[in-house]
Amino acid sequence: MQFDSVAALLHMDGHGVFVWSVYGVAAVILLALLLSPGQRKRQFFKQQAMLLRRKQQSPPQTQVE
Repeated sequence: MQFDSVAALLHMDGHGVFVWSVYGVAAVILLALLLSPGQRKRQFFKQQAMLLRRKQQSPPQTQVE
């Protein structure tokens, strides 16, 4: 399917709003899927560092038998 101009491509006989909005939603979802593993990895390492600092700051516990 060929279009005479860029305006005709964007308009798509009145259906352009729906078509391009679907492309936009798909792009946002794909971007979120690409970025979420990196964010989870940073969050995991941040939590591990916090747990390590807590463990190092707490006094050693002695076991009474």
